[in-house]
Amino acid sequence: MSPWTSAVGAPQLARLLGSQHTREATVESPVASLNGGRRVPAYRALADGVRLLLLEGRVPVAARLPAERELAAALAVSRTTVAAAYEALRGEGFLESRRGAGSWTAMPAGSPLPTRGLDPLPPEAAASVIDLGCAALPAPEPWLTRATRGALEELPPYAHTHGDYPAGLPVLRQALADRYTARGVPTMPEQIMVTTGAMGAVAATCRLMVRPGERVAVDSPSYANVLQLMREAGARLVPVAMADRLAGWDIPAWRQVLGAAAPRMAYVVADFHNPTGALATEEQRRGLVDAARAAGTVLIADETMSELRLDDDVELPRPVSAFDPAGSTVITVGSASKSFWAGLRIGWVRAAPDVIRSLVAARAYADLGTPVIEQLAVAWLLNTGGWEEAIEVRRALARDNRDALVAAVRRHLPDWEFTVPYGGLTLWARTGGLSGSRIAEAGARLGVRVPSGPRFGVDGAFEGYVRLPFTVAGAVADKAAERLAAAADLVATGATVEAETPRTWVA
Repeated sequence: MSPWTSAVGAPQLARLLGSQHTREATVESPVASLNGGRRVPAYRALADGVRLLLLEGRVPVAARLPAERELAAALAVSRTTVAAAYEALRGEGFLESRRGAGSWTAMPAGSPLPTRGLDPLPPEAAASVIDLGCAALPAPEPWLTRATRGALEELPPYAHTHGDYPAGLPVLRQALADRYTARGVPTMPEQIMVTTGAMGAVAATCRLMVRPGERVAVDSPSYANVLQLMREAGARLVPVAMADRLAGWDIPAWRQVLGAAAPRMAYVVADFHNPTGALATEEQRRGLVDAARAAGTVLIADETMSELRLDDDVELPRPVSAFDPAGSTVITVGSASKSFWAGLRIGWVRAAPDVIRSLVAARAYADLGTPVIEQLAVAWLLNTGGWEEAIEVRRALARDNRDALVAAVRRHLPDWEFTVPYGGLTLWARTGGLSGSRIAEAGARLGVRVPSGPRFGVDGAFEGYVRLPFTVAGAVADKAAERLAAAADLVATGATVEAETPRTWVA
């Protein structure tokens, strides 16, 4: 097996270097650049440019770099310059080489790695810490209470059974199938399995589709908890870099990776991507499905954020599954967690009937089924119109939170770069050339909790980013940005800070 999982061509790497913008330096040409008023040697500028592309995640870890002669021609520099840059990167741990296999990107030992997911902050800590770790909102009322009461009214017939429904309650499977059909994707209840949250849906699919050591292609960046789930399942993750500025999915790159790596499965969040907020166009969705079909790859489309369109003038594309009418390539994952409330823990899989049957059969060795009352609550919402009413309230809250957070970050952190997404629950911010991991560490001591960029990458990428969810508003959003600015100042000056004495504050 080759030591690299993808490849970056010389023309592509040259384009990436030419479009690179950081506070440390602007590499318009690797021949030379200015850094702090001094001219940097050409090889050093090139090495720094590749290193920053790797840390930002625009070049994946374990990506094969072009041969020295090819890159030299693409950049119009000498081969000696490229050879010296590669040697510098090898010395710093950002490049590995082997005779006959070429050179591929790596992360130095000791670099921050995404070794865990995003754990919720205990409720008792809310008085002293602003939690921007989890992209989840409080339950929308009175719809949660109404749905629970409606579920209890429907419960008696189910209480006379054993209560185990491995595929999910028929009433909920039908409601979900009807919803997909209304969205333009004809669906039968036999194509739905209800799970314990979206994570349960992804985990079940991974257990069925991927054996330890097999490759799985993923967006880069991607959802941290799913990346960790796949690592623990033994999958070998193959990152595919996303385009900058919410441009979304680089279809030629996907075709190249799927063709070269031949992964068993690919995982994408095409609807208000977590963490970037990007929304895949219809052309990108069609391209993803076509590339997966051509490579024999199963494409997992995570629709967890699909209901959270925050700007009314944005037209939603058709679901990814609409471009796979035969149902042989796309498996869709959905959830009530982001759209309604994470506490319900209801998710689902939409796939071909034979895939659903296999998932249901395998479930006997996992969790057997999903709680009945929660399923009845979601079915009540979908069948009474309560779902749409609750979603409108949820969108309005997330929109207000987004606008407040964006204004606060722009006010307190003017050097940070981001593009405001049209939906979803997260803002992906570049931290002005500072370490996102160090900012997160300092922020936690100052009373604001944020996840750093490497959590959303493969093997330490995206060091210069943090993710900010739309979970706070008003004075709380302003205080969060203020504390983040203080944390950034500490990182910029190399200072340290002791944890503040916990205190209660009011939004």
